Amino acid sequence: MNDKSPEAFRTISEVADWLGVPAHVLRFWESRFGQVKPVKRAGGRRYYRPSDMELLGGIRKLLHEDGMTIRGVQKLLRENGVRYVSAMSP
Repeated sequence: MNDKSPEAFRTISEVADWLGVPAHVLRFWESRFGQVKPVKRAGGRRYYRPSDMELLGGIRKLLHEDGMTIRGVQKLLRENGVRYVSAMSP
């Protein structure tokens, strides 16, 4: 991604670039998946933890590659948990 530590927090644009989706998609997913909780700092800027990135990577795979619906991914998260979905991240 860049020369930041793997444990460093990432901005919305860094995560969007990594996932290959626009930033507005991340904000939409945040509204649909309560498990995605980036840290919000001054001015409402979002900073994503490595665990947030793994979860978003899993969500992206399920939606974009596996063809699941948002409702289907929500159900999967409820039934199997965040770790299950995060494990699908690239």
